[in-house]
Formats: sequence, structure tokens, C-alpha cells
Amino acid sequence: MPKRPLLAMFSAVFVSTYFFLYSLSGCCEKADRIQQDPSPSIRGNGQVHLELHLEARSGSAAGEKGRVERTSDVEDEGELYRDGPLLHEDEAAENGSQNLPQAIIIGVKKAGTRALLEALRQHPQVRALGAEAHFFDRHYGRGLHWYRSLMPKSLPGQLTMEKTPSYFVTREAPGRIWAMAGTQTKLLVVVRDPVTRAVSDYAQTLAKRPHGTLPFEALAFRNGSGAVQVGWSAVRIGLYARHLERWLRLFPRHRLLFVSGERLIADPAAELARAQTFLGIPQLVTTQHFYFDSAKGFPCLRRGAGGKPHCLGKSKGRPHPRVPPEALQRLREFYRPFNLKFYQMAGHDFGWD
Repeated sequence: MPKRPLLAMFSAVFVSTYFFLYSLSGCCEKADRIQQDPSPSIRGNGQVHLELHLEARSGSAAGEKGRVERTSDVEDEGELYRDGPLLHEDEAAENGSQNLPQAIIIGVKKAGTRALLEALRQHPQVRALGAEAHFFDRHYGRGLHWYRSLMPKSLPGQLTMEKTPSYFVTREAPGRIWAMAGTQTKLLVVVRDPVTRAVSDYAQTLAKRPHGTLPFEALAFRNGSGAVQVGWSAVRIGLYARHLERWLRLFPRHRLLFVSGERLIADPAAELARAQTFLGIPQLVTTQHFYFDSAKGFPCLRRGAGGKPHCLGKSKGRPHPRVPPEALQRLREFYRPFNLKFYQMAGHDFGWD
């Protein structure tokens, strides 16, 4: 038989076999994901639970091949932990096991989520993932086994946590978190005056893209002076009442703790006391863990009571750009009815108006 036709025949057989085996592995992987995503209809009969679960399942799985997000928060984590892990972290890493989180900081961006997480990490009964997992918004297709593999090891009696601020504004996130553990997961939401939060969000964008970024008012208002641009993410995130409606369809209000971003700066020990009570852990992170840094204008942490002080990185507490007062006032008027509704839903008046 001539060599050329023989070579072609072997090549065709090899390619066919490769794609056959590849397709089998993909099917197995998909089946594994389905097994890891239990249907709420098995655990509850409420129609709203089923609807939210279907909504969660229909969300984009574009992040299937993604990685854990390495955001600017990571530099803050490195700054705080450059002296090595705390004692309870060392012991858990050696003898513990990985678990799905029992508590999640779900929002909101530029409100103080990193500060809250790092303060809670000082507690010996808390084990938290430092980077943002983005599992329930971007990487849901990778399955719960992958999500669990991200978590730090913990010992019996320790609480596993993660924080991804974009969960709060992601339509599919409530149903997906509910599908993981029903209403057992404790949810923490750090909120801040939505006008100040929007300016802080813009300041971060400006720091990343100093050239070519439009002025704040050009992004916040149609044609620079018209109606408020609700489609701009910096504005949309601050519509807390709209986002909270989706969460309260599945989670009773007592499963959510609303942390004040303003009080997290003015009196961090008091807000941490509320958080520790909510999580059901002893009050061990206290005033001794904080000190005020006059240069940054923010409280900083001591690793362990009386330990060496560390502040979060340069991305925290950056100066805000100047925004015309009339633009800020227009935004305050726009947010006022949403704020009042949010106060009612959250059961607390945050005093932004």
C-alpha cells in the first residue's frame, strides 16, 4: 500500500479518536456540575424559589474557564499579611479541611467590604478567602466542587467566609446562593451613601484610566445635564432598594446584616461588634485591633490585639475628584426615594438624606 494514503488513514483515525474522547470528558464534566448544583425544588415547594433558581440557571456561564479575580484588593491583602499568617490561620492550614462558606459579604463595591473582611479575619474563628471568588456571578459553570477548592482550610468550629461585592447587584446571585445552602448562608451587605459611593467608584475608574475618561457629570447625566444615567454602573449600584428586592424574595431579612460604611470608618469596633453577633462568634475583635491613621484619614488594623499596625493599600482612601456641587445635589434628589424605601426594607435609617 502506498505510504501517502496509509499516512492519511492513520491521521484520520487519530483525529476521530481524539475528538470522541474529548467529547466524553466534556459530558462527564457537565454531569458533575449538575450533581453539584442541587435543585431548590427538592428542598422547598415555594414557587418563587423555583423561579429564582431557573433564573439563576439561565445566567451566563461565560466565566467557566475563568480564574479567581485578582483585583486591586489583593495589594491590600498583601500589605496587611506581609508578616505571614496569623496563628489560627497557620493551624487551620495544617490540620483543617475546605468547606463551602457559611457567610458571604455580597456587597457593595466601594463601600468598605475589604475593610470589613480584613477585620473579621483577625478573629480566630473566621477563615476567609482573600481574593474575590466571583463564583455566583462569573464562574458558576465551574461547579461547587471548584468553588469549595478556593476556600481556605478551616478547623471544626471555624467559620468559612468570602466576599465578592458584585453579588449584590447580580440578578442570578440570590437564586444561586440559595441553591447552595437554602437560607442557611449568612449574608453581609456593606452600604454607603450612594452619592459618595458613586464618586468613589468614579475615582477608581479615573485612577485606572486617567486618560480618556469623561468627567463625572458627563457619565452621570444624559448629555451632561439631562436625566440621570441609570445605565451607568456607578449610579446603578446605588439603587440599593431595587437590588435588595431580589434577595428578600428568597432570604428572610434576619439572614442579612446591613453594615454602615460610614460607621465602619467612624467607629469600626462598634460595627465589628454587630458583625460578630450576627455571625454567632465571640466578641474578640475590639477597639484594641484598630487605630486611626491621620495621614490616610481612615482607621487601620493591628494584627492581633496590640500587634503591629497595618493599613489597607493605596487604593483605599484615595482622594476623590472634584464634582460640581449642583451635580451632587441632583444625584441626592434622584436617590432620595430609593434611599427611603431601602431604609424601610433594611429596617434601619442610614441618615443619607
